[in-house]
Amino acid sequence: MGTAMNSLDSSLDLDPRRLGKLGFGGAGIGNLYRSIPDGEALATVLAAWDAGIRYFDTAPHYGLGLSEQRLGAVLRDKPRDEFVVSTKVGRLLEANPGGGQDPEGFDVPATTRRVWDFSEKGIRRSIEDSLERLGLGHVDIAYLHDPDVHDLQAGISEALPVLERLRSEGVVKAIGVGINSAEAALECVDAADLDLVMLAGRYTLLEQPGVPLLDRCVERRTGVVSVGAYNSGLLARPDVSEDAHYNYQQAPPDVLARARRLATICRDFGVELPTAALQFPLRHPAVVNVTAGATSPEQVSMNAARMEETVPEELWEALERVGR
Repeated sequence: MGTAMNSLDSSLDLDPRRLGKLGFGGAGIGNLYRSIPDGEALATVLAAWDAGIRYFDTAPHYGLGLSEQRLGAVLRDKPRDEFVVSTKVGRLLEANPGGGQDPEGFDVPATTRRVWDFSEKGIRRSIEDSLERLGLGHVDIAYLHDPDVHDLQAGISEALPVLERLRSEGVVKAIGVGINSAEAALECVDAADLDLVMLAGRYTLLEQPGVPLLDRCVERRTGVVSVGAYNSGLLARPDVSEDAHYNYQQAPPDVLARARRLATICRDFGVELPTAALQFPLRHPAVVNVTAGATSPEQVSMNAARMEETVPEELWEALERVGR
């Protein structure tokens, strides 16, 4: 039996401050790149809770629903008014008689397949299916997932108005887009009344360009949730290794050299590179939260500790000079 969508009081807008500085990203517990046991995945979510994290993000795309199932197994036993959960719409999961393994980077059996669907019927069904997997009565935030990958104009003209209706009906408290392109995100922000943009990369310690999206979000009072602060792992360790990845590929020599320069500057101020990388996005007033993935309790604890470390202002000034 499916989990019915519970309508919320539509006057209860989501205060971005409820997200906290650090969120938990659920791609890793969906077996991104490698399989992790159920016990390890659940312990990782529990570690996030114990570290004080109260914002949890997931998606049907992550492990063909496995991330939602594992996240819900922990959160459904927690007081519902004490946490915020987001999931994504735009990809439905349909039965896949062909079987095999998932071809999109998650180490899971391909018992289902992803089908793009930006229609109202598809989006409403996506929310219902996610609630079934999560075992929750509602999700707080619904993001349109990767409209820049599928069909940006259909996302703007078709899907975003549906999300606006779901919010006005009280099905969700907040809506947004989860996206890799700052330029595409800007189009979405200008076209719809979005509460949040989940931006993957594009504004990180390594990449400090002028991002018009961020200033526009300040004007529109649209919060930005920053993901990918470690640039696919390149900035995730104090010392940058030769085989480090950037944008999910082997980092080229010039990028490695730049990351090592950043690491050296951080070291001169007694700060580790990943600490500066994790905290950097919050320096822009548009950014309300940095969400980081994890596949072990130790990674969660480390991320939480790094977020609370004190970084001297002089280091930020030195790093910003390098970024110009």
